[in-house]
Amino acid sequence: MSMLAARVRAIGLVQRRTFSSTPSRLGNYGFIGLGQMGYQMAKNLQSKLSPSDRVSIFDINPQAMTGLETEMKARSTGAAVQLAASALDAAKDADVVFTVLPEPQHVQGVFKSLLTESLPKQHRVFIDCSTIDPSTSRQVAKMVSDAGQGIFVDSPMSGGVVGATAGTLTFMVGAKEHLVSQIEPTLLLMGRKVLHCGDQGAGLSAKLANNYLLAVNNIATAEAMNLGMQWGLDPTKLAGVINVSTGRCWPSEVNNPVKGVVETAPANRDYRGGFGIGLMKKDLRLAMVAAEEAGARMELAEKALRVYEDADKQEGCKGRDFSVVYRYLGGKEE
Repeated sequence: MSMLAARVRAIGLVQRRTFSSTPSRLGNYGFIGLGQMGYQMAKNLQSKLSPSDRVSIFDINPQAMTGLETEMKARSTGAAVQLAASALDAAKDADVVFTVLPEPQHVQGVFKSLLTESLPKQHRVFIDCSTIDPSTSRQVAKMVSDAGQGIFVDSPMSGGVVGATAGTLTFMVGAKEHLVSQIEPTLLLMGRKVLHCGDQGAGLSAKLANNYLLAVNNIATAEAMNLGMQWGLDPTKLAGVINVSTGRCWPSEVNNPVKGVVETAPANRDYRGGFGIGLMKKDLRLAMVAAEEAGARMELAEKALRVYEDADKQEGCKGRDFSVVYRYLGGKEE
């Protein structure tokens, strides 16, 4: 038996002991939300589970479901695949249910549809990987608890579509400490790191704080690169100075907004792909909502949000990677 097969088998045994209602029950998983992230995550999950396990998938887009089913069944290994007729159908027999949804209202709506009398009573672990505000997440966690249907954990991730495809995501978990060791093996089938941030809601708080900093750093990097180039500096040499000095940051080192500086950055693809400017606007708004609830002062948030909103209205920037603010600022691209 290969090391990977042995690891997957051991993970499956741990999960069945942890989540199942009877020792003989197979490991059943529900996966709801097959967008750009969820699609790749579900594919990795299914491929690394045992053939005796089952993954039931659901999305409001039937093409996403059938496309993923085709890809999953093309493999000779992995868990059995089932297309669910609804979110409730995906969750009804599951020990573990993943949700990867776009907005807070979508998470609320799905769980309202799940937590009905039609959902059989059993101990489930709901792992929500959506990026929403901590307040909404806590409300949904209470709904799950009040319904007696198990435990709700927030586990937003970092790494984007590239990380979801490669299985290298970082998960930020909000849950009681004793639960982390139970869910970590499953999360590691889709990622590389699991970081416990505190009780339920803490994973989202950490994710939004990080993304707020990213939003501001990205604008500052674009401004600094534009400033140096207007002074006549070579962009590659300028980035080289920044990346070994106190200005070093991910938007400069990995996602530099100037074409030709970092070969793999979206700037070399007309800012296509990467972390969409719309997603950054969403995360900024969520961070601002959470900051207001907490009484935390953020002087740069509103200005940063206006920059992304205005950039997203321009034809050459709309829908592109968030580093396109460099173009919005009038930065040189030749």
